[in-house]
Amino acid sequence: MKVIIVEDEKRASRGLRNLLESLREDIEVTAQAPDGTQALELIRVLKPDVVFTDIRMQSMDGLSLIREVRKFDRKTRFVIISAYEEFDYARQALSLDVEDYLVKPVTEEEVRQLLLRLSDEIKGEQEREKAKEKAEKKSTLRELYSHAHPVVMKALDFIEEEYADRVNQKELAEKLGVSPEYFSYLFARDIKVNFSRFLRQHRIEMAVRLLDQGETSLEEVARKAGFSDKKYFCKCFKEEKGISVGEYRRSV
Repeated sequence: MKVIIVEDEKRASRGLRNLLESLREDIEVTAQAPDGTQALELIRVLKPDVVFTDIRMQSMDGLSLIREVRKFDRKTRFVIISAYEEFDYARQALSLDVEDYLVKPVTEEEVRQLLLRLSDEIKGEQEREKAKEKAEKKSTLRELYSHAHPVVMKALDFIEEEYADRVNQKELAEKLGVSPEYFSYLFARDIKVNFSRFLRQHRIEMAVRLLDQGETSLEEVARKAGFSDKKYFCKCFKEEKGISVGEYRRSV
C-alpha cells in the first residue's frame, strides 16, 4: 500500500509514518509533504493508494488539495487527520469521498482498523481491475470459432480488422472466392447466427469496450464501432444488450 503523508508539523509527520509502518508490513510511505502544493505534484507523479493529510496548512490546505486531485484522479483514497473536530470540515470531507476523518491524537487501534479496511478495499479493487483486463484480452474470433470452415475463418478475420468500415456480405463472399449463397450457408452453420446479425453484435461489443474505456461522445462511439449514426447505434445497442446506452453507462 503506497502512502503519502501531508503534514506541516515535522514531528507529527514523522510520528504518523512510524505508526503506519509499525502496524503493517505492506505500508510504503513513498513521500512526505509539508503542504498541499507540494503534495499535489507528488500525487501526480507517485500515484499513491492512500494520502493522509492535515487540513490547516500554508500554501494549500488539505481540503483544497483533495479538490484539486479529484479533478484528475478519483481512485486515490484520502484520510484526514486533524486537530479540529468541526462539523463544517467533516461535511466538506464527506462530499469529497474522504475515507475517514480522524481527530488528533489518533489511537493505534483506530489506525490499525482503518488500515485493515483500506487494505481489503485496495485488494478488492486490484482484483476487479485484473478481472477487467482479463476480460478485455478476449480471444480472437478465430479462437472462439476454431471449428469453423476456412472460408468462415477468413471472414472472421475480416470482421475483426474492418468492422468499423462499410462491410458488404456479397462483396466479401466474392473476395473469398465463394458464392454469396454458399457463404451465407457456411457462416450460419458454423456461427449459429447470420452474417449481418453477427457483425452487428461484434460492433456493439466494440462499442462497449469504448464506453468502458471512458469514451464520452456517443457520436464517436458510434463512428468507431461502425454505425452510420448515433440514433441507429442507440437502437441497436438497446436491442442487443436489453438496456439503453445511458443505463449501461450508469451501471459501470
